[in-house]
Amino acid sequence: MGVRRGSCYTVQDGRAILRKRHCPRCGPGVLMAEHEDRSACGRCGYTEFKK
Repeated sequence: MGVRRGSCYTVQDGRAILRKRHCPRCGPGVLMAEHEDRSACGRCGYTEFKK
């Protein structure tokens, strides 16, 4: 099912701040999932491993 889009934002000083990042391959509109050891795109499979 996934995470609701609204939970990916925080509000600071009356502005919405995106907590997750967009996929560099798919572009704006596709957010990457944050795992313990990596960030991954569910659409294209792009993965960045954390150090």
